[in-house]
Amino acid sequence: MTVKKSRTELLRDKLSIGLRVTGLSALIALGVGAARADTVIDWNVISLKTTAAAPFNPPLETRNLAIVHAAMFDAVNSIVGEFRPYALDLSASGASPDAAAAAAAHFVLVRLYPAQQAMLDAAYAASLSGILDGSAKADGIAFGESVAAQILTIRASDGAQAAIVAPYTPGSEPGDWVPTPPAFRAALDPGWGTVRPFFLREGSQFRPGPPPTLTSPQYARDFNEIKEIGSATSSTRTQDQADLARFWVSTAPQIWNPAARQVAIARGLTISQNARLFALLNLAGADAFIASWDAKFTYNQWRPVTAIRAADSSVNPDTLPDPGWTPLLVTPPFPDYIAGHTTYAGAAEEVLEDVFGGHPGVIRLTSATAPGVTETYATIDDIAEGVVDARVFGGIHWRTSSVRGRRVGQQVGAFAVRHFLKTKREE
Repeated sequence: MTVKKSRTELLRDKLSIGLRVTGLSALIALGVGAARADTVIDWNVISLKTTAAAPFNPPLETRNLAIVHAAMFDAVNSIVGEFRPYALDLSASGASPDAAAAAAAHFVLVRLYPAQQAMLDAAYAASLSGILDGSAKADGIAFGESVAAQILTIRASDGAQAAIVAPYTPGSEPGDWVPTPPAFRAALDPGWGTVRPFFLREGSQFRPGPPPTLTSPQYARDFNEIKEIGSATSSTRTQDQADLARFWVSTAPQIWNPAARQVAIARGLTISQNARLFALLNLAGADAFIASWDAKFTYNQWRPVTAIRAADSSVNPDTLPDPGWTPLLVTPPFPDYIAGHTTYAGAAEEVLEDVFGGHPGVIRLTSATAPGVTETYATIDDIAEGVVDARVFGGIHWRTSSVRGRRVGQQVGAFAVRHFLKTKREE
């Protein structure tokens, strides 16, 4: 993996991997490039811009992106008929799959993000303007909206709203999570592990064993590694490592979806194949966050900033306190074990390797949270490995939490590709 900081290269990469739409001014205003891709990719970009503009809530973001892509998949697949359906076994032969995809995505996004309706309506009008008028277009619009409404109804009772406001009282013993500096915010979405998954049977399906005990050598190794390299004033962390940490401050979908788009465009996937790809990625990613939150609020492990400031050498003589220790990055407001970012990475890794293979070609990625930085990867595994390191370099996740999170995510992703959205030939 290499890190480059040329702004010229950054702009070139954004143009080469972004969505490409000819003559659609509203989509160009959304940061979409200039040559035509397909409507699923168009609305993947629009969906991510919509969620990025909303308040910070990574679990809710993954859920809402999953709903959008489930609706697009079932709408397109009901017309093309290439894969097993996700939730709705329907047929809409003769309807326009592009119109259906745009209508489904727009319908869901407007209802989940009503404050952004003006932007979404403009993008929708621009999207539809590129589709030939006629009965196929009209049928596609009506069908896409119908599918979207049914998917929203299915997810309305998934427990997400109750999970956000679930009661939670932090612990008071060494090792227990408590709110962290500087804002000392309450735990985010403490009940998210109970949200009904998209693919998994339940959030605890792949729950890992407990984190290392405070007296264990493994805990001491994690402690001393992050105390040194994750500190805001670390003298051993390189600039490239700091850049990588800041790069992955962006939420997981905001980086993994562009990675998938870049390869999908290079491979020339059809609209049906793209609908499946982004449904698998985003539904498995949503389940990865449910699985991560299940573990987080089962084990309630403290964060490094709490542990290092409050370390007691009588508990573990190899963990010495530093009352003024501060991580490079601001610690997110939820327990440490397991890391949500790496759990998503493991799921995304399994999905993308299943679709593209482990060596899809060079992937160059940028991040809104690391301006001027381009991360270049040769394999999907390299990206996931980088996420693990990034959480440690930033001082916000123990290495064990990051490694085990990735492992759980791999189990989630493998379950998804093994059992869902298979081709009709595999029935």
